[in-house]
Amino acid sequence: MTDVPAAEVSVHLGPNKYGKAENRLVRITRDGARHEIEDLNVTSQLRGAALAGSFLTGDNSRIVATDTQKNTIFAFAKKHGIGSPERFLQILAEHFTTEFSWIEGGLWQAEQYTWERIVAGGAEHDHSFVRTGQGTRLAAVQVIDGATHVMGGVKDLTVLKSTGSEFWGYPKTEYTTLPETTDRIMATSVTARWRYLPDAVAAGIDYNALHNEVVAVLLEQFAVVHSLALQQTLFEMGRAAIAARPELAEIRFAMPNKHHFVYDIARFGLDNANEVFIADDRPYGLIEGTVVRDGVADAPDAWRDVPSFI
Repeated sequence: MTDVPAAEVSVHLGPNKYGKAENRLVRITRDGARHEIEDLNVTSQLRGAALAGSFLTGDNSRIVATDTQKNTIFAFAKKHGIGSPERFLQILAEHFTTEFSWIEGGLWQAEQYTWERIVAGGAEHDHSFVRTGQGTRLAAVQVIDGATHVMGGVKDLTVLKSTGSEFWGYPKTEYTTLPETTDRIMATSVTARWRYLPDAVAAGIDYNALHNEVVAVLLEQFAVVHSLALQQTLFEMGRAAIAARPELAEIRFAMPNKHHFVYDIARFGLDNANEVFIADDRPYGLIEGTVVRDGVADAPDAWRDVPSFI
């Protein structure tokens, strides 16, 4: 094989963005003796045709330093507060795309970690907290081609039902070893991202209340749907969330099966009537799907470069 000199190879710069990732931001509100805590992991990335010079020739005259982006995040937490991750990301997006005329758009993302007050002496403590573990809140703001897309979500929402789940009726081949079942454990770790309708964003959304309601609806549907497949449960969860909140255009899910197999203890002379299981973490089934409100416009740009769900 003959090497071709680099100067004779024709290439061009493709899609790109850059920024400062995973800025761990904690904001304490001290309006009185009772403090509030907001805990975020924020990523800021910028796009624009004028940024190509940095990639092609090392010209940094249009590069807003990643350190500047980091410092802006922390300064804006003081100046504007957080309120909700969606609101905070929208403030950052507007700043970077207006302060620097050559910045055409970007992707701003946040994870939010929740805390609850420690109970001391029978009452909630004013300034002491413990981390809660019921999923991690997600938010993203995408600015691209002059349009702003706002998304919320949750990840690591680990759920299990000990019955009310079946799996049968699938094709059988010489390689099929999985037995059919009408009573099984169904467990998964839900990642869900939802896109808000642009008109709802413009009108104003109580993002915190909406997030809490959507998560509650997802959990309720997981519990009450008698499932013949995890796919069916996914669809019903999405349908119920969209029915509950008119602000939602679509919701995307990634739901890995967290398999629990009945363990063979008959060899020890013991019965096992769906009581003792082995939790097997890999390989696992991976179910992904999108539930879309009828009549809404597609927005593929909203999802550009949003990280893989898993």
